[in-house]
Amino acid sequence: MAHSQDILINWTPQETRVAIIESGAVQELHIERTLERGLVGNIYAGKVVRVLPGMQSAFIDIGLERAAFLHVADLHREDGQARSHPRSGEVQVPIEKRVHEGQTLMVQVIKDPIGTKGARLSTQISVAGRLLVFLPQDDHLGISQKIGSPELREQLRERMLRLLGEADNREGRTRSGGFILRTNAEDASDDELGMDIAYLRKTWATIREAGLKAAPGTLLYQELNLAQRVLRDLVNEQVQSIRIDSLIQFESLKEFGQVYTPSAVAKLSHYKGERPIFDLYNIDTEIERALARRVELKSGGYLIIDQTEALTTIDVNTGGYVGARNFDETIFKTNLEAAQAIARQLRLRNLGGIIIVDFIDMLRDEHRDAVLAEFRKQLDRDRTKFTVSGFSPLGLVEMTRKRTRESLAHLLCVPCPTCEGRGQVKTARTVCYNILREILREARQFNPREFRVVASAAVVEMLLDEESQHLAGLSDFIGKPVSLQTEPSMSPEQYDIVLL
Repeated sequence: MAHSQDILINWTPQETRVAIIESGAVQELHIERTLERGLVGNIYAGKVVRVLPGMQSAFIDIGLERAAFLHVADLHREDGQARSHPRSGEVQVPIEKRVHEGQTLMVQVIKDPIGTKGARLSTQISVAGRLLVFLPQDDHLGISQKIGSPELREQLRERMLRLLGEADNREGRTRSGGFILRTNAEDASDDELGMDIAYLRKTWATIREAGLKAAPGTLLYQELNLAQRVLRDLVNEQVQSIRIDSLIQFESLKEFGQVYTPSAVAKLSHYKGERPIFDLYNIDTEIERALARRVELKSGGYLIIDQTEALTTIDVNTGGYVGARNFDETIFKTNLEAAQAIARQLRLRNLGGIIIVDFIDMLRDEHRDAVLAEFRKQLDRDRTKFTVSGFSPLGLVEMTRKRTRESLAHLLCVPCPTCEGRGQVKTARTVCYNILREILREARQFNPREFRVVASAAVVEMLLDEESQHLAGLSDFIGKPVSLQTEPSMSPEQYDIVLL
């Protein structure tokens, strides 16, 4: 049974946050920060300011601080070849014969400006939709390499050709523009593909019209912001309502929706409530919980979630749960509840890649089958592609979930500067002994008047108190005084030994 969803959009000038609510609980979070939105995908009317035959490139003014860079390899070729890398044995037409100073070109950013370098451009335009990428200057139909079997690829190609033929007949025109099917088009219905075709063609018509009358340096098209992507990508028949807490953004979103996604506009409303929109479902508290390592289960059990570079591990524990008749039942009930919670946490935290789940060991096969069935059922609600294998010989469930964007923790946090992401720091005593060993090593090489130890308060305190005997013994042994100095800005592991 499909669960109905509500979408809440919290908008501020610096950040847009989107929460997807299902059965009264937040299931997915999407966050976009204004300053972190790149330029890749933006289309401009550019003016050629300099052609550099020696570098086979040109500088183009697109209205940014620095002129952007266009290489001959990124010039569109009229014969429909994708980006103009020459075929073997073919002589490439030099850039100075193809563009000239003062010329106006429609260009698209393919690489953001970094440091002192300007943005990198292409005249090969592409417009991305949810399922398809539209190539207005080409006529070929491409399919993502990641889409599995040759049969499936052929099937998709035939469906696309039929849908394009129907669209062309309706609009009374011959085929114009090529398409690439993205990976997530694999399971799309004809209606979804048809909507994407219509959306992309309408978008391109708007861009082309603007390009004909725009002055050089004008932004003709910007990759959609998060609120617009909600209407394009996240709205389906399960969504009951979309509420946004900014009147200005509501008006602009309604305008965008009426043109591009008419079916979504009826569900859109402006939230006028007194309380902040995210307080309706305690979403800020949920965000805090989604960054924690430990997740409490209602029954008293808990999960421990550890995200590493290579994979994510999830450990299930019974904790204080003793509710069932016997121990077997307790474990089974905890694992069932954990299966539901894990599926939700994967969506909420947007965890991708390899995921290993360590359910509590179950002795009965029917219990294991039931937990696995429940886990798969909960995961079916996920819009991101996943694969789940059964229990391994070690009793672990291995799965993969497609990485679509940064996980919530990577988006909102950085590794701790004190422990550098290890999650632990050396004890004060360990640091004290490191210091004592280093003084001994230095005393063999150098002959200063005095050694001064600069360290954090906890380390200095321990050297003055519990380790004072060892420090005094070392000072006697090397025949030099050792003084101590506290440095508040030092982390527990940092120290310095100064030779005076």
